[in-house]
Amino acid sequence: MKVSVASRLGDVKEYYFSRKLREIREMNDRGMDILNLGIGSPDLPPHDDVISELYHTAKEESNHGYQSYKGLPELRTAMAKWYGDFYKVDLDYQSEVMPLIGSKEGIMHISQTYLEKGDVVLVPNPGYPAYATAAGLAGAEVIYYDLNAKNNWEPDLSAIAKEDLSSVKIMWVNYPHMPTGKPATKALFQRLIDFGRSHQIMIINDNPYSFILNDEPLSIMQCDGAMEYAMELNSLSKAHNMAGWRVGMLVGAQDRIDNVLRFKSNMDSGMFLGVQKAAIAALRLGSDWFEKLNTVYGSRKELAMQLLDILGCTYDPNHQGLFVWAKIPGEYKDGFELSDKFLYEAKVFITPGGIFGSNGNGYVRISLCSKEAKFREAIQRVEKVKTILKKAV
Repeated sequence: MKVSVASRLGDVKEYYFSRKLREIREMNDRGMDILNLGIGSPDLPPHDDVISELYHTAKEESNHGYQSYKGLPELRTAMAKWYGDFYKVDLDYQSEVMPLIGSKEGIMHISQTYLEKGDVVLVPNPGYPAYATAAGLAGAEVIYYDLNAKNNWEPDLSAIAKEDLSSVKIMWVNYPHMPTGKPATKALFQRLIDFGRSHQIMIINDNPYSFILNDEPLSIMQCDGAMEYAMELNSLSKAHNMAGWRVGMLVGAQDRIDNVLRFKSNMDSGMFLGVQKAAIAALRLGSDWFEKLNTVYGSRKELAMQLLDILGCTYDPNHQGLFVWAKIPGEYKDGFELSDKFLYEAKVFITPGGIFGSNGNGYVRISLCSKEAKFREAIQRVEKVKTILKKAV
């Protein structure tokens, strides 16, 4: 029997990290002991209160049934309060907040809710590959807008405005930006909202990194007109060390939330009660939690920058988020060449920037999700390879 693949898959390929992690796993199986500094999966645990809440809720035999598609009212209340406490954004928990099984799920839900053939989506280059993939699966056309160091990794809205935007429905933005670490600013967010108003485009900010190495988290929903022209995805994955728990949220106007719920309610049967209760505990943590977390990431960032110095890369030490983005030295064709060289010769994996778009070809990215000992070992291995290379010359 021949069953053809659906045409909607088009040029969708296996995610780079899926393929590369399989290669690294095979190398480790052969005893190579690869140090992986590429993946942004927090290695630290959630707060003890979060784990305790999951444990106690899961022990109750009555807590294992299906849950509401829209999540517990208490969870939505906690999410709205979190936005109020840290972002100074006033949200109605009943109508303007929707829990998600991870914010990546939200990217697909939004795309399936609002996009179809003939629609156009603006996607950052470099940027998170899921934005373009989700748009393509919905049948929409993707137009990439350039981000580069010359513009401080901000979109050139005046240049974009010169294009035909008549079919554009959505513009994806992501600040603090992944992979570059460009911080969010209120001025940038307001310009984006004004751009959305001028061209009747919905601006969607993907905002999982606002607490990492940052004392002043910002939300696009703080801006004038945001409730009419924007939505925002957020997540507990990075800020609360809960990546594998899959807890995210979508905030925006009631009609938008309700529209997305129409699609989402046909895709899952709600989030496990224990995870929801644990998420409430996480959202109640104070600023001291983030301060402790950032002390760890700050120390790791110093080591990551030492490693990049040895590689001859340059970077902005003031950028935020869970990664350090660095320009490669001229001796390498692109970030893929540098990444593979030190994977195979030093057994250290660093992410090539080109997986995030053509504007990332001259860059690499190091994740801060590894213990300091691993960074020190990576520094030693790379120094050894660099010494051998110098002697060979």
